[in-house]
Amino acid sequence: MNDLIAKAAIDRRLAEIIQPVVEGLGFELVRLRLMGGKTPILQIMAERPDGGIEVDECADISTAVSAIMDVEDPIEDNYTLEVSSPGIDRPLTRLKDFEAFEGYEAKLETSELIDGRKRFKGTLAGVEDGEVLIEIPSEGKGSEPIIIGLQFDWLADAKLVLTDELIREMLRQRKAAGIVDEDAFDEIETTDASEEE
Repeated sequence: MNDLIAKAAIDRRLAEIIQPVVEGLGFELVRLRLMGGKTPILQIMAERPDGGIEVDECADISTAVSAIMDVEDPIEDNYTLEVSSPGIDRPLTRLKDFEAFEGYEAKLETSELIDGRKRFKGTLAGVEDGEVLIEIPSEGKGSEPIIIGLQFDWLADAKLVLTDELIREMLRQRKAAGIVDEDAFDEIETTDASEEE
């Protein structure tokens, strides 16, 4: 279990209980966080191995996780269980995520300083020998961007940046998978303002 999926010790302990349940239903755990507050929230992000998840599938995961949590009882206080998809500007938590979203903009943060910085924003350029490659702007004026490699284990946080290109691609994938049916939407009727006078 890597820190990007389950960061804190309690998250890792909960993931040990929850991950087999999620996988048993045919899904992959993308991220798990227990967030504090008056009523703590146990947030689970999951998806099918080939990507994507639907609302009814989130409900199935929620039902199964609730059952195992009632038996194991690892959280003493009342809490709210929230199961969702990773979303479009998703967290990148597994090495395969960095390959799948090659060519898209991302923000990466390392746990230690690398060349004097912890935050990197640029275009994902794949994975090579356990390193996440990212193309970042060069410091000098007019300089070509450079590709740097960051060890996957160095990453403390990573997520996609919401761009028009990313939204278009996600819609294209959902349409190709038959999830979005444009024929199901009503046509928008417009009237000419001059006709109403």
